[in-house]
Amino acid sequence: MTFSDRKDKMSTERRNEERDEEGNVDLEDERKEHGEEEEPEPLDSFITARQIRMLQMRLAGLSQQEVADSLGTTRSNISILEKRAHQNIARARRTLEQWMMLQAPISLEARAGTDVFELPAMIFAAADQKHMRLPVTSLDIVVQLRRKAPRLFYKRVLLQDARIFATEEGELLVEGLGEGEGESRRKSEATEEKSA
Repeated sequence: MTFSDRKDKMSTERRNEERDEEGNVDLEDERKEHGEEEEPEPLDSFITARQIRMLQMRLAGLSQQEVADSLGTTRSNISILEKRAHQNIARARRTLEQWMMLQAPISLEARAGTDVFELPAMIFAAADQKHMRLPVTSLDIVVQLRRKAPRLFYKRVLLQDARIFATEEGELLVEGLGEGEGESRRKSEATEEKSA
């Protein structure tokens, strides 16, 4: 048995002796012994308790340095923590969108080049086929489409093929299906404008 093995065995025996009457190891003492920070309780969430605390401080207007000082860490660590929190939030949003798409009773495909003002009629026709009445107007649909997928449109035209999903509540989700004619046209127009 090496010195390291004996030290580990003694450490284990010491921890076993520190069990309370209920037979639980004092985790706080164990963490201190190993130089570990206190770990927050796990949440049933994509973001940790520490990320939530940091985001609350940032939303309250504190700078990353002020948050770092408050939490006893560096600004660099807060920057990484914030970046990962936003990545996790984006991942959670995308997961929720995908779940909603799977459950959406209305799904239709719109081709590149379609005028944005033709889309409400297409969506209402798909709803009629499912014997559904959507609680939205044509204008609501146009606004939702432009807000949820601004990169899929150039002026009034759909740039690429897209799949549009509608829930019974009238919420729309849009998924681009790849580069279409419109996207190529927009890129070439942007190139021409830069050279002019």
